[in-house]
Amino acid sequence: MQFEDVFSSKLRMKILKLLYQLGQLNVSDITRRLDANFTAVSENLKILEAEGILKELSYGRVRMYRFNEASAKAKAVQGIIDAWEQKK
Repeated sequence: MQFEDVFSSKLRMKILKLLYQLGQLNVSDITRRLDANFTAVSENLKILEAEGILKELSYGRVRMYRFNEASAKAKAVQGIIDAWEQKK
């Protein structure tokens, strides 16, 4: 997937920002906090995981998502969010 494809979705950007702020959440928590569609959130999480930006951890039936700390892409995204969110 191309760079612009990954970052062209407003929902994906909201998911990344939320996980950056809170660290780790399951699909239901992300859906509720963003007031989004469960299926859309799940699909976008799969895309971000396939790109190596996010990491899925399974605890039984619960799937938790967080940034993949071993990924250069994840670190770059975190850096962008951090720079963007800094107070001027």
